[in-house]
Amino acid sequence: MAQLLYKLGNWAVNYKKSVVFGALAILIVLAVVTVQMGTAFNEDLSIPNTPAEEANDLLKDAFPDSEAGAQVQVVFKASDGDTLDSEETNKVITDMLNSIQEEDADVVSVATPTQLQNLNEDKTVGYGTVTFKDEAAEVSQTSIDNVTEKAEEARDAGIQTELTGDVEFSGMHLGAGEIVGIIVAFLVLAVTFTSFLAAGMPILSALIGLGISLLTIVIGSNYFEMQNVSLTLAAMLGIAVGIDYALFIMTRYRQQLAEGHAVKESVAIAVGTSGSAVVFAGLTVIIGLLGLAVTGIPFLTVMGVAASISILLAVIVSITVLPAILGMLGTKISPTGGNRFLKNITRTKEGQPSKNAWGKFVTRRPWIVTFLAVVILLVIAIPFTHMNLGLPDDGTAKAEDTTERKAYDLLSDAYGEGFHSTLIVAAKIDADKSAEGVQQDLQTISEKITDLENVRSVTPAMPNEAGDVFIISVTPETGPNDQETKDIVHEIRDMSNENVDMLVTGTAAVNIDIAQKLNDALPIFALLIVGLAYVLLVLVFRSILLPLKAVLGFLLSLGATLGFVTFVIQDGNMINLFGFPGESPILAFLPIIAIGILFGLAMDYEVFLVSRMREVYSQTKDPKEAILAGMRDSGKVVVAAGLIMMSVFIGFMVTPDAMIKSIGMALTFGVLFDAFVVRMTIVPAIMSLIGKAAWYMPKWLDKILPNIDVEGEALLHEKEKERKTS
Repeated sequence: MAQLLYKLGNWAVNYKKSVVFGALAILIVLAVVTVQMGTAFNEDLSIPNTPAEEANDLLKDAFPDSEAGAQVQVVFKASDGDTLDSEETNKVITDMLNSIQEEDADVVSVATPTQLQNLNEDKTVGYGTVTFKDEAAEVSQTSIDNVTEKAEEARDAGIQTELTGDVEFSGMHLGAGEIVGIIVAFLVLAVTFTSFLAAGMPILSALIGLGISLLTIVIGSNYFEMQNVSLTLAAMLGIAVGIDYALFIMTRYRQQLAEGHAVKESVAIAVGTSGSAVVFAGLTVIIGLLGLAVTGIPFLTVMGVAASISILLAVIVSITVLPAILGMLGTKISPTGGNRFLKNITRTKEGQPSKNAWGKFVTRRPWIVTFLAVVILLVIAIPFTHMNLGLPDDGTAKAEDTTERKAYDLLSDAYGEGFHSTLIVAAKIDADKSAEGVQQDLQTISEKITDLENVRSVTPAMPNEAGDVFIISVTPETGPNDQETKDIVHEIRDMSNENVDMLVTGTAAVNIDIAQKLNDALPIFALLIVGLAYVLLVLVFRSILLPLKAVLGFLLSLGATLGFVTFVIQDGNMINLFGFPGESPILAFLPIIAIGILFGLAMDYEVFLVSRMREVYSQTKDPKEAILAGMRDSGKVVVAAGLIMMSVFIGFMVTPDAMIKSIGMALTFGVLFDAFVVRMTIVPAIMSLIGKAAWYMPKWLDKILPNIDVEGEALLHEKEKERKTS
């Protein structure tokens, strides 16, 4: 592969203008197509074949006339000293809801709080409904704007008016945090390269790849069912790995220039050597992301595919467009140039090797360093043992200033937390049962449900036309993510017998089933990823113990990551510092997403760090010298890459959307723990302890395994021979 990439680098330099302007042309064409087609993302996180989905299907068949389009709840709170049933206030509400229907042909019906008889005890809070003919994903922006404008008119009349329901009114607002993250990444690159011009190249390359990938994903949303979070995840990873991969190639390019190679040859060698590692690293991340498909959960599979597209484009741009840009710049970003100010700050002197203070510190005190680092990560991982998975609702996912969050709080105050946990029970009756027997069974079941702990109310059973399915509404005392609500769902389902099949659905039940399915898939997915990581690293490093150490280190950093996220988000520690709306369960698919992504990133850092150690060890057979060489030559790059990753992920962590914020936090601290504590500390310390045994590989196994030259050593030897003979 190194030879092919070497030729690719040569080609990119030879046709540099065509490559760069070709990439920009693709970007422009995709942008035009995107503008014409628009987007079609949705927020559906359902999973087929769960008990709640089966109950939904049963109810659709049993009550076909009850199906309706998207529904919006318009929540009202009367001004001080007034009530919603006063003549003046009721008129404002009625006129407002009627005007929504009159000005929008897509609205099927509206109902006021008085008509629905849902005013709270002191009649200060109630909600009306707006029902559309289409499902939520098909409700137009014009319709949404119409409801929003009318709500503002009601507010002007002195009535607090908030919106919630199936339609999204407060979408994700990304931008400022991400820009800050990119600026920080630029500063890290500037310090690394001691050049502002050189610092801009990885970001330019990454943005080109990111633009192409995101536009491709947006176009794909018109053909495949895709969630908004898929695009955000793809953006998060695309910009981070795009910058990192460009950093690795540019670092090698500058090394080749420093050794006296010509620009074209330096680019080709950089692509053939570091480019090989980039391709391997990209493939490991892609494998981890595509591995999400083994969970059998559609929306996770789509997330993995979308993010994989972003990674793939980052790799392609790094080995084609970036070399062309380097060919254009030539020696302008040579190590001999650079910015004097940056060189003075970093105290960089030409030809002076790194002092490698950290590498020497770790290798001199391996026992103490290993013990302290492992203990710290294990302590941080402790909260992971009581992690509770769930899906976000408006009370945990929305910022306090959004209309959905305000509506959630008003409804909670008026009707209790259980209002958001309403369960729909479908009781399917044995067709051979007599009418009298059916009534007796339903009476018994209703009494059992009423007697359950934490149940607030139970409605009478309502039959369908055929009389074989009855629907019961159950309102718990507790919120949708509380353990007590989960217990109620399971207890009702356990009431099924040979005469009555009890099925439970509703938003809370659907989310409970999704969390359970994701929880069940987690061990299988983790085992698959860990096993794959071990096999890949055995092939790369030709060692039995090194991959084992790498995999155990990954599990350690993963445990610490999930433990810290649980400590903050679920346990409520430092939530104000990180800007979370409040305590909440851990996003149900976050552990699987974290495993898929952090696996790839951990293997990236392992490969870039240890491959240099392997190269030196193969020449000297001195394990300590190899460790120090790896820390000296690759450590700086791994540190820069880790800081860049963290700066980008922090940019997403400061967004107001709690779902994206939690993913950003997990990836930020995942990189912190893995790159800096595991790879830069535990890895060299343990390798110092086990010495030459780290590189042991049975001869019989070495012969049968394919040799993966991720650093392009064969290419370097070949070019060195050519140089000596010329």
